[in-house]
Amino acid sequence: MIQSFILTGFLGVGKTTMLTNTVKEHFSDKKVAIIVNEFGDIGVDGNILKNVHSEVLEISEGCICCQLAQEFESGVIEIMNKYNPEIIFVETSGASEPFPIFLSLQNLGISVEGVICVVDAKNFDSYKENSTAKYQIGGSNILVLNKTDLVTEDELEAVKKDVIEIKEKYNIKNTLTGKKIFNNYVINQAQQGIVHKEVFEGVYKVDEIIGLAKEYERLDHTAQDSITQKVVYLKDDIAFSDVDAVLKSLPKSIYRVKGVVKTKDVPNPIVINYAFGNDSYEELENYTERSIMIFIGESIDDDVNLLCEKFDFLNLPRFRMTK
Repeated sequence: MIQSFILTGFLGVGKTTMLTNTVKEHFSDKKVAIIVNEFGDIGVDGNILKNVHSEVLEISEGCICCQLAQEFESGVIEIMNKYNPEIIFVETSGASEPFPIFLSLQNLGISVEGVICVVDAKNFDSYKENSTAKYQIGGSNILVLNKTDLVTEDELEAVKKDVIEIKEKYNIKNTLTGKKIFNNYVINQAQQGIVHKEVFEGVYKVDEIIGLAKEYERLDHTAQDSITQKVVYLKDDIAFSDVDAVLKSLPKSIYRVKGVVKTKDVPNPIVINYAFGNDSYEELENYTERSIMIFIGESIDDDVNLLCEKFDFLNLPRFRMTK
Protein backbone atom coordinates (compact mmCIF):
# COMPACT_ATOMS: atom_id res chain seq x y z
CA MET A 1 0.00 0.00 0.00
CA ILE A 2 1.39 3.40 -1.02
CA GLN A 3 1.44 5.97 1.76
CA SER A 4 0.78 9.67 1.37
CA PHE A 5 0.70 13.03 3.12
CA ILE A 6 -1.32 16.06 2.09
CA LEU A 7 0.25 19.46 2.74
CA THR A 8 -2.11 22.41 2.98
CA GLY A 9 -2.00 25.93 4.33
CA PHE A 10 -2.78 29.49 3.30
CA LEU A 11 -0.92 31.44 0.61
CA GLY A 12 2.67 32.22 1.55
CA VAL A 13 2.91 30.20 4.76
CA GLY A 14 5.99 28.29 3.58
CA LYS A 15 4.53 25.00 2.29
CA THR A 16 7.03 24.42 -0.52
CA THR A 17 10.04 25.25 1.64
CA MET A 18 8.75 22.90 4.31
CA LEU A 19 8.14 20.17 1.77
CA THR A 20 11.61 20.35 0.23
CA ASN A 21 13.33 20.50 3.61
CA THR A 22 11.19 17.70 5.03
CA VAL A 23 11.90 15.26 2.22
CA LYS A 24 15.63 16.01 2.32
CA GLU A 25 15.72 15.62 6.09
CA HIS A 26 13.50 12.59 6.68
CA PHE A 27 12.91 10.72 3.42
CA SER A 28 16.25 10.56 1.63
CA ASP A 29 16.05 6.75 1.75
CA LYS A 30 12.53 6.57 0.32
CA LYS A 31 11.21 6.73 -3.23
CA VAL A 32 9.11 9.88 -3.05
CA ALA A 33 6.71 11.38 -5.57
CA ILE A 34 5.45 14.95 -5.25
CA ILE A 35 2.23 16.32 -6.69
CA VAL A 36 2.13 20.10 -6.77
CA ASN A 37 -1.02 22.10 -7.31
CA GLU A 38 0.21 25.47 -8.52
CA PHE A 39 -2.67 27.93 -8.83
CA GLY A 40 -2.10 30.04 -11.92
CA ASP A 41 -0.44 29.83 -15.30
CA ILE A 42 3.22 29.52 -14.30
CA GLY A 43 4.30 26.63 -12.08
CA VAL A 44 7.18 28.13 -10.13
CA ASP A 45 6.88 25.70 -7.23
CA GLY A 46 7.02 22.73 -9.59
CA ASN A 47 10.33 23.96 -11.02
CA ILE A 48 11.79 24.20 -7.53
CA LEU A 49 10.69 20.73 -6.55
CA LYS A 50 12.00 19.06 -9.71
CA ASN A 51 15.51 19.61 -8.40
CA VAL A 52 14.78 17.74 -5.17
CA HIS A 53 12.31 14.92 -5.65
CA SER A 54 11.83 11.79 -7.69
CA GLU A 55 8.92 13.09 -9.73
CA VAL A 56 6.62 16.07 -9.84
CA LEU A 57 3.18 16.14 -11.37
CA GLU A 58 2.29 19.81 -11.71
CA ILE A 59 -1.30 20.74 -12.43
CA SER A 60 -1.77 24.39 -13.34
CA GLU A 61 -4.64 26.68 -14.32
CA GLY A 62 -6.98 25.54 -11.60
CA CYS A 63 -7.47 23.83 -8.29
CA ILE A 64 -6.96 20.06 -8.03
CA CYS A 65 -9.53 19.82 -5.27
CA CYS A 66 -12.39 20.91 -7.51
CA GLN A 67 -12.18 21.67 -11.26
CA LEU A 68 -9.33 19.27 -11.96
CA ALA A 69 -10.28 16.41 -9.63
CA GLN A 70 -10.46 13.93 -12.50
CA GLU A 71 -7.11 15.05 -13.91
CA PHE A 72 -5.61 14.78 -10.43
CA GLU A 73 -6.63 11.16 -10.01
CA SER A 74 -5.47 10.15 -13.49
CA GLY A 75 -2.14 11.88 -12.85
CA VAL A 76 -1.67 10.02 -9.56
CA ILE A 77 -2.42 6.72 -11.30
CA GLU A 78 0.20 7.56 -13.96
CA ILE A 79 2.84 8.26 -11.31
CA MET A 80 1.99 5.04 -9.50
CA ASN A 81 2.28 2.99 -12.67
CA LYS A 82 5.48 4.61 -13.94
CA TYR A 83 7.46 5.17 -10.75
CA ASN A 84 5.97 2.92 -8.05
CA PRO A 85 6.66 5.42 -5.25
CA GLU A 86 6.70 4.44 -1.59
CA ILE A 87 5.35 7.80 -0.43
CA ILE A 88 3.36 10.50 -2.22
CA PHE A 89 3.22 14.11 -1.04
CA VAL A 90 0.45 16.34 -2.35
CA GLU A 91 0.97 20.08 -1.91
CA THR A 92 -2.34 21.84 -2.41
CA SER A 93 -2.83 25.40 -3.54
CA GLY A 94 -3.03 27.97 -0.77
CA ALA A 95 -6.49 28.82 -2.11
CA SER A 96 -7.92 25.29 -1.75
CA GLU A 97 -9.17 22.97 0.96
CA PRO A 98 -7.56 19.55 1.53
CA PHE A 99 -10.46 17.19 2.19
CA PRO A 100 -11.43 16.43 -1.46
CA ILE A 101 -7.81 15.40 -2.05
CA PHE A 102 -8.02 13.14 0.99
CA LEU A 103 -11.06 11.42 -0.53
CA SER A 104 -9.46 11.10 -3.97
CA LEU A 105 -6.35 9.43 -2.56
CA GLN A 106 -8.46 7.03 -0.52
CA ASN A 107 -10.52 6.20 -3.61
CA LEU A 108 -7.29 5.22 -5.34
CA GLY A 109 -6.37 2.84 -2.52
CA ILE A 110 -3.63 5.12 -1.18
CA SER A 111 -3.17 5.35 2.57
CA VAL A 112 -3.35 8.95 3.81
CA GLU A 113 -0.98 9.10 6.78
CA GLY A 114 -1.79 12.69 7.61
CA VAL A 115 -3.19 15.99 6.39
CA ILE A 116 -0.63 18.61 7.41
CA CYS A 117 -1.72 22.24 7.70
CA VAL A 118 1.12 24.73 7.81
CA VAL A 119 0.39 27.83 9.89
CA ASP A 120 2.51 30.98 9.59
CA ALA A 121 3.05 31.85 13.25
CA LYS A 122 4.54 35.22 12.33
CA ASN A 123 1.69 36.41 10.12
CA PHE A 124 -1.29 34.37 11.32
CA ASP A 125 -3.23 37.44 12.47
CA SER A 126 -3.25 38.78 8.91
CA TYR A 127 -5.19 35.82 7.47
CA LYS A 128 -6.80 33.89 10.35
CA GLU A 129 -10.27 35.29 9.58
CA ASN A 130 -10.16 33.99 6.01
CA SER A 131 -12.73 31.21 5.56
CA THR A 132 -10.44 29.05 3.42
CA ALA A 133 -7.71 29.23 6.06
CA LYS A 134 -10.21 28.15 8.72
CA TYR A 135 -11.37 25.15 6.69
CA GLN A 136 -7.75 24.21 5.95
CA ILE A 137 -7.15 23.99 9.70
CA GLY A 138 -10.45 22.21 10.28
CA GLY A 139 -9.71 19.64 7.57
CA SER A 140 -6.25 18.69 8.87
CA ASN A 141 -5.02 16.34 11.57
CA ILE A 142 -1.42 17.55 11.84
CA LEU A 143 -1.09 21.27 12.53
CA VAL A 144 2.42 22.67 12.12
CA LEU A 145 3.19 26.12 13.48
CA ASN A 146 5.90 27.37 11.14
CA LYS A 147 8.36 30.27 11.55
CA THR A 148 8.36 29.85 15.32
CA ASP A 149 11.86 31.30 15.44
CA LEU A 150 10.40 34.66 14.37
CA VAL A 151 7.94 35.07 17.27
CA THR A 152 8.17 35.30 21.06
CA GLU A 153 6.91 32.55 23.35
CA ASP A 154 3.86 34.63 24.26
CA GLU A 155 3.08 35.30 20.60
CA LEU A 156 3.43 31.60 19.82
CA GLU A 157 1.06 30.64 22.63
CA ALA A 158 -1.49 33.16 21.34
CA VAL A 159 -1.28 31.64 17.83
CA LYS A 160 -1.61 28.13 19.24
CA LYS A 161 -4.70 29.15 21.21
CA ASP A 162 -6.30 30.68 18.10
CA VAL A 163 -5.49 27.61 16.01
CA ILE A 164 -7.04 25.26 18.58
CA GLU A 165 -10.22 27.36 18.71
CA ILE A 166 -10.50 27.33 14.92
CA LYS A 167 -9.79 23.60 14.76
CA GLU A 168 -12.49 22.79 17.30
CA LYS A 169 -15.05 24.99 15.53
CA TYR A 170 -14.27 23.94 11.96
CA ASN A 171 -13.22 20.34 12.59
CA ILE A 172 -14.52 18.48 9.56
CA LYS A 173 -17.41 16.07 10.11
CA ASN A 174 -19.25 13.40 8.19
CA THR A 175 -22.33 15.14 6.78
CA LEU A 176 -24.44 11.98 7.16
CA THR A 177 -23.50 10.90 10.68
CA GLY A 178 -22.27 14.18 12.17
CA LYS A 179 -19.22 12.38 13.54
CA LYS A 180 -15.70 13.81 13.27
CA ILE A 181 -13.63 12.59 10.32
CA PHE A 182 -10.46 12.81 12.41
CA ASN A 183 -10.96 11.73 16.01
CA ASN A 184 -7.82 13.51 17.14
CA TYR A 185 -5.04 15.77 15.93
CA VAL A 186 -1.57 16.88 16.93
CA ILE A 187 0.18 20.25 16.97
CA ASN A 188 3.85 20.51 16.06
CA GLN A 189 6.30 23.34 15.53
CA ALA A 190 8.80 24.12 12.79
CA GLN A 191 11.69 26.51 12.31
CA GLN A 192 12.96 27.47 8.87
CA GLY A 193 10.71 24.84 7.34
CA ILE A 194 12.15 21.88 9.26
CA VAL A 195 9.41 19.64 10.68
CA HIS A 196 10.22 17.38 13.60
CA LYS A 197 10.63 13.72 12.73
CA GLU A 198 7.88 12.61 15.12
CA VAL A 199 5.29 13.94 12.65
CA PHE A 200 6.21 11.00 10.44
CA GLU A 201 6.67 8.28 13.06
CA GLY A 202 5.02 5.02 12.10
CA VAL A 203 5.31 5.35 8.32
CA TYR A 204 6.00 1.65 7.80
CA LYS A 205 6.10 -0.44 4.67
CA VAL A 206 4.46 -3.85 4.93
CA ASP A 207 7.80 -5.67 4.94
CA GLU A 208 8.96 -3.48 7.84
CA ILE A 209 5.90 -4.52 9.84
CA ILE A 210 6.58 -8.15 8.97
CA GLY A 211 10.13 -7.71 10.27
CA LEU A 212 8.79 -6.46 13.58
CA ALA A 213 6.47 -9.45 13.81
CA LYS A 214 9.38 -11.90 13.93
CA GLU A 215 10.65 -12.86 17.35
CA TYR A 216 14.01 -11.33 18.09
CA GLU A 217 15.65 -9.17 20.72
CA ARG A 218 15.18 -5.49 20.16
CA LEU A 219 14.63 -2.27 22.01
CA ASP A 220 11.09 -1.12 22.56
CA HIS A 221 11.14 2.13 20.64
CA THR A 222 10.52 5.49 22.26
CA ALA A 223 11.29 8.61 20.24
CA GLN A 224 11.96 12.07 21.57
CA ASP A 225 9.14 14.37 22.66
CA SER A 226 7.17 11.46 24.15
CA ILE A 227 6.27 9.98 20.74
CA THR A 228 6.13 6.24 21.43
CA GLN A 229 5.70 3.11 19.34
CA LYS A 230 4.49 0.02 21.19
CA VAL A 231 4.44 -3.42 19.61
CA VAL A 232 1.61 -5.78 20.60
CA TYR A 233 1.10 -9.37 19.50
CA LEU A 234 -2.36 -10.89 19.04
CA LYS A 235 -3.48 -14.38 20.00
CA ASP A 236 -4.74 -16.84 17.42
CA ASP A 237 -8.42 -17.58 16.79
CA ILE A 238 -9.64 -13.99 16.81
CA ALA A 239 -12.31 -12.51 14.55
CA PHE A 240 -12.18 -9.37 12.46
CA SER A 241 -14.72 -7.82 14.83
CA ASP A 242 -12.13 -8.13 17.63
CA VAL A 243 -9.69 -6.00 15.66
CA ASP A 244 -12.42 -3.49 14.87
CA ALA A 245 -13.32 -3.30 18.56
CA VAL A 246 -9.72 -2.40 19.47
CA LEU A 247 -9.58 0.39 16.89
CA LYS A 248 -12.90 1.80 18.11
CA SER A 249 -11.61 1.82 21.70
CA LEU A 250 -8.40 3.75 21.06
CA PRO A 251 -7.73 6.66 23.41
CA LYS A 252 -6.89 10.09 22.01
CA SER A 253 -3.19 9.61 22.73
CA ILE A 254 -2.93 6.86 20.08
CA TYR A 255 -3.32 8.34 16.62
CA ARG A 256 -1.71 5.71 14.38
CA VAL A 257 -1.92 1.92 14.29
CA LYS A 258 -0.14 -0.37 11.84
CA GLY A 259 -0.22 -4.13 11.74
CA VAL A 260 -0.74 -7.45 10.05
CA VAL A 261 -3.42 -9.64 11.63
CA LYS A 262 -4.71 -13.14 10.93
CA THR A 263 -8.40 -13.67 11.69
CA LYS A 264 -10.58 -16.77 11.53
CA ASP A 265 -13.27 -15.17 9.38
CA VAL A 266 -11.11 -13.55 6.66
CA PRO A 267 -9.28 -15.92 4.25
CA ASN A 268 -6.00 -13.98 4.12
CA PRO A 269 -4.10 -11.98 6.74
CA ILE A 270 -5.08 -8.30 6.88
CA VAL A 271 -2.77 -5.30 6.70
CA ILE A 272 -4.14 -2.65 9.08
CA ASN A 273 -3.60 1.05 8.59
CA TYR A 274 -5.25 3.42 11.07
CA ALA A 275 -4.53 7.14 11.20
CA PHE A 276 -6.38 9.78 13.23
CA GLY A 277 -9.69 7.93 13.28
CA ASN A 278 -9.64 6.58 9.72
CA ASP A 279 -8.84 2.95 9.02
CA SER A 280 -8.16 0.92 5.89
CA TYR A 281 -7.46 -2.75 5.29
CA GLU A 282 -5.69 -4.78 2.64
CA GLU A 283 -5.40 -8.57 2.36
CA LEU A 284 -1.89 -10.04 2.31
CA GLU A 285 -1.18 -13.51 0.97
CA ASN A 286 1.56 -15.86 2.15
CA TYR A 287 2.05 -14.25 5.55
CA THR A 288 3.24 -16.75 8.16
CA GLU A 289 4.46 -14.57 11.03
CA ARG A 290 2.58 -13.69 14.21
CA SER A 291 -0.29 -11.23 14.22
CA ILE A 292 1.00 -7.83 15.26
CA MET A 293 -0.28 -4.32 15.91
CA ILE A 294 1.97 -1.29 16.36
CA PHE A 295 0.48 1.59 18.33
CA ILE A 296 1.93 5.08 17.76
CA GLY A 297 1.15 8.17 19.79
CA GLU A 298 2.13 10.50 22.62
CA SER A 299 3.08 8.95 25.98
CA ILE A 300 0.99 5.85 25.28
CA ASP A 301 2.54 3.25 27.62
CA ASP A 302 -0.27 3.34 30.17
CA ASP A 303 -2.98 3.48 27.51
CA VAL A 304 -1.59 0.45 25.69
CA ASN A 305 -1.43 -1.45 28.98
CA LEU A 306 -5.09 -0.62 29.57
CA LEU A 307 -6.00 -1.86 26.09
CA CYS A 308 -4.21 -5.15 26.80
CA GLU A 309 -6.17 -5.49 30.04
CA LYS A 310 -9.45 -4.79 28.26
CA PHE A 311 -8.78 -7.16 25.35
CA ASP A 312 -7.23 -10.41 26.53
CA PHE A 313 -6.12 -11.36 23.02
CA LEU A 314 -3.55 -8.52 23.05
CA ASN A 315 -0.11 -9.41 24.42
CA LEU A 316 2.68 -6.97 25.16
CA PRO A 317 6.05 -8.65 24.47
CA ARG A 318 8.94 -8.11 26.82
CA PHE A 319 11.97 -6.64 25.12
CA ARG A 320 15.40 -7.18 26.52
CA MET A 321 18.06 -4.52 26.21
CA THR A 322 20.48 -5.22 23.38
CA LYS A 323 23.71 -3.52 22.43
